[in-house]
Amino acid sequence: MSLKAYKFRIYPTKAQETVLEQTLETCRRVYNRTLALRKDEYEATKTSISLFETNKQLTQWKKEEPIYLKKVHSQVLQNVQVRVDLAFQGFFRRVKIDPSNAGYPRFKARGRYDSITYPQPGSAFKLRSGFVELSKIGKVKIQQHRDIEGTPKTCTVSKTTTGKWFVSFACEIESKPKPEREFKAVGIDLGVKTLCALSNGEEIDPPKFYAKEEKNLAKAQRKLSAAEKGSKLRKKCRKVVAHIHEHISNKRKDFCEKLSLSLVQTYSFIAFEDLGIDEMVQKSDCYVEKQIMDAAWNQLTTRTMHKAEEAGATVVFVNPYNTSQNCSQCGTLVPKDRNEKVHSCPACGLRLGRDHNAAINILRLGLQSVGSIPRCPCL
Repeated sequence: MSLKAYKFRIYPTKAQETVLEQTLETCRRVYNRTLALRKDEYEATKTSISLFETNKQLTQWKKEEPIYLKKVHSQVLQNVQVRVDLAFQGFFRRVKIDPSNAGYPRFKARGRYDSITYPQPGSAFKLRSGFVELSKIGKVKIQQHRDIEGTPKTCTVSKTTTGKWFVSFACEIESKPKPEREFKAVGIDLGVKTLCALSNGEEIDPPKFYAKEEKNLAKAQRKLSAAEKGSKLRKKCRKVVAHIHEHISNKRKDFCEKLSLSLVQTYSFIAFEDLGIDEMVQKSDCYVEKQIMDAAWNQLTTRTMHKAEEAGATVVFVNPYNTSQNCSQCGTLVPKDRNEKVHSCPACGLRLGRDHNAAINILRLGLQSVGSIPRCPCL
């Protein structure tokens, strides 16, 4: 069995939207109160409270403040405390790796809590034809653009910064055997000037969605900075900025979805270079950092990997060390600086694009990693 998520747009009425907003605010307050409880208990006794103990406290809080807590489904409130528990688990895990950069769980400011989760179907939520029925909220119109496979296990309602509402279903589906496909392999070198250089010589240019909207975004942000804090104008300007960011994000996501689908439909074996994107961004200047983030390498590789599972394709990641320096034909190390875009090997005479040469090396390393071809000593 495996889990698959489906996300749909929902259209609550004004009354339902008010209830959803109140539910988010209640969950935010429960989150902060649970976090404060665990923090104070540890500072006082040096012991950590378990999730079970916080659930017992939640029952007591309902007796103390029944007016607003009983307006939210009990499982939704319990899930809030699960989120706090997961935040602490992540914190303790990071402490073991690097205590100086662990990141203690933070309190949620007003407007920073944007989703609620119903952990069980049935009494909590039901999916109907054209509607999703949510406990304590009612029937909400849903734009279900595709059918759902499997059995819904959880339902998450979220709100974007632009005021749109979405619902996500995590469905349990039976694992299917991978379909048999003709073996067709490709290596892909990711870059900024050329987004994807394929080992067959094909190149895909980056769409540069952020760069195209950068002037409009800068103009909107200047208006936001000039607006008085707490004023209606500032709220309006903030929404304009959020709309531009959302527009860029949607276009980038659509591009990555279509490109990843095209790759897994065309090739049965795909080799990417395993880039340390976070480290690259930290070491780069502001201009290069923007280009790296705009290229969305991680989003592209992640979507390709997820789609490959259903398409019967295989995705592997290889160490990019010297893939652009080694000759793809003879393996000779040919040093190059960043400005050199042509690979010219003095040993065998091979001459081709730098990225094309790297893509061929990435493909060879990918095939070696799965044992399809014997390892080459030079690589």
